[in-house]
Amino acid sequence: MILRTLTACLLGTVLCCAQEPPAFRTGVSLVHVDAEVTDETGPLSGFHKEDFLITDNRVPQHILYFSQDVEPLDLILLFDISGSMRPKIEKVASSSRKALAELRAGDRVAVMTFHGSSTLVAPFTDDLSAVARTINNDVVGGRFGGGTRLLAGVDDAAEYFLREPRTERRRAVLILTDNYGQRSRRSSTVVHHLWEADALLSGLIIRSPGETAVRTAMLVSSPLSILIQEGMAGVAEKTGGDTIKADDPGDALRDTMRRIRLRYSLYYAMPEGNPGEQRQVKVDLSPDALSRYPTGRVRARKGYLIPGRKS
Repeated sequence: MILRTLTACLLGTVLCCAQEPPAFRTGVSLVHVDAEVTDETGPLSGFHKEDFLITDNRVPQHILYFSQDVEPLDLILLFDISGSMRPKIEKVASSSRKALAELRAGDRVAVMTFHGSSTLVAPFTDDLSAVARTINNDVVGGRFGGGTRLLAGVDDAAEYFLREPRTERRRAVLILTDNYGQRSRRSSTVVHHLWEADALLSGLIIRSPGETAVRTAMLVSSPLSILIQEGMAGVAEKTGGDTIKADDPGDALRDTMRRIRLRYSLYYAMPEGNPGEQRQVKVDLSPDALSRYPTGRVRARKGYLIPGRKS
């Protein structure tokens, strides 16, 4: 749920380099936006609250609170365990401890898997050593096979977040997959559930050498099969996340966790609206920030839903 009615008193303004969690005014309903700034060289850093401009349904918004690397993170690691994925996940698992070291004390991680169905392998824990053991013992040591209901797996991760109590913790789903899925869920439905859960989706696309060419040839020889293909790149983009083709899965996992951890958190007052109403969000760099980084662009969520289900 995007609604954040905080119970703390207003203690002060949050600065870009704050080392304490943001403090909020009691009863204020806020929209939270995680943002990352990139250019052709990769992620950029050193931004301040004044460097960002936000519109909500094209109406400019005042950023009330701003932070980076402050709030604790809840991260779901979502592993594709379809038949072709075992050797790829083994490569990830071998470096999982180093990747998890990019997180900080207080962060929590849950582990889920999917193929034809989804399974919660381990619920949220802040014991990151236990998470690494779970990946090596229960994911790699488990059974691989079956189809790839990719978007259904992502949707189940969003639903898991929706069942969790809503707190100030940031939320993200990191999926590890070859990104070849059978049609299983409408992408718009998955996006809405991730928006409602206030969760970012990022993905590592792990493929073997030559695999893309083989898959392309299969689609050309069997055109009807393209009708049942699905991927997660479009969903990730609408939540403010991205997808990375991981030539070295271990390094890519570590880098992606670092980037999720270091995203900027922006908050503004939620406009009035009807429960379930979809609203559009756009985040840009200010003219001054663009003068410093002419090719910089902001990666952030494209919208959200006013809290409460439609009747």
